[in-house]
Formats: sequence, structure tokens, C-alpha cells
Amino acid sequence: VQLQASGGGLVQAGDSLRLSCAASGRTFSSNAMGWFRQAPGKEREFVASINWSGGSTAYGNSVKGRFTISRDNAKNTVYLQMNTLKPDDTAVYYCAAAGGADLVSRSRSYNYWGQGTLVTVSS
Repeated sequence: VQLQASGGGLVQAGDSLRLSCAASGRTFSSNAMGWFRQAPGKEREFVASINWSGGSTAYGNSVKGRFTISRDNAKNTVYLQMNTLKPDDTAVYYCAAAGGADLVSRSRSYNYWGQGTLVTVSS
């Protein structure tokens, strides 16, 4: 089972990026999915979660209104659209698959993790 995150890069403040997370080895269409991030010297932070159907989403306070999580179960892929990026958004972004179907923000509820993709936002 593998979660492959991609789409990170170096952008300027105010720019947008779209991260993708493609799952292989099994389907996660019945599982909630999430994005977390970790900046250097900081703890891992919850970014967004989406339930199994895509009908419900939740966001961390620092990204609410700027980021949008979505999923395509036919492609076994989850996305994170990031708009109006700020230097504080600089971090390694990880996608993860939860053990259950409902939204969850606790990292310990996620059983599978991708390798992370680096997002760097310059001022």
C-alpha cells in the first residue's frame, strides 16, 4: 500500500498550488483522507480532512478559507488546492488515509501515510 504525494514546489506569497495524493495497492474509497503538514522545528499540524464520499470536509484554522480538499474515488486520489499561500505555509505536506470513513483531525487515527511533498513559499 502506497500513498504518493506530489505537486509541491517553490512559489511566491499569494500564489496557488495543487497537491495530489495517489493511492496504490488498495482502494481507500471507504476511508476518510487527510492532509497534514510539518514545518522545520514544529509539530505535525492538521490541515484538512475529507470523509469517504467527499460530502464533508474539515480544515485547520490556519488554512480555513484558503485551502480546499477534494477527492476522486474513481482515481483513488485526494487533492489539496492551496490558494493565497503565505510564507507560514512552508512545510512538508503529508497525505494520509484514516482507519474509518468519517472526518478526523487526530493524526493517530490515520493508518497510512505518504512520503510527503515540500511546499516552500517565499515572501
